[in-house]
Amino acid sequence: MIRSTAEGAELQLHIQPRASRTELAGTHGGALKIRIAAPPVDDAANAELIRFLAQVLEVPSSRLELRRGRRSRRKVVLIRQATPAAVREALSRG
Repeated sequence: MIRSTAEGAELQLHIQPRASRTELAGTHGGALKIRIAAPPVDDAANAELIRFLAQVLEVPSSRLELRRGRRSRRKVVLIRQATPAAVREALSRG
């Protein structure tokens, strides 16, 4: 779910767009599940995902990069300058 890279930590996600609200929702198939209120149209869900993760992880959105899955429910997000332990801790608070 979270792995260390030379640039920071990568987080594997399963996204459920068009949810009633944006929230963490446990795990799904070895990935962190996040419900996103935005629809998957015109990159709205991806933008909401980055905004939400920046808030939960308490980092600027400029440190987050959608690495894989721009048009998929399965995504990988890089959190620059972060360790897997720091990401786990922030997610447990969020």
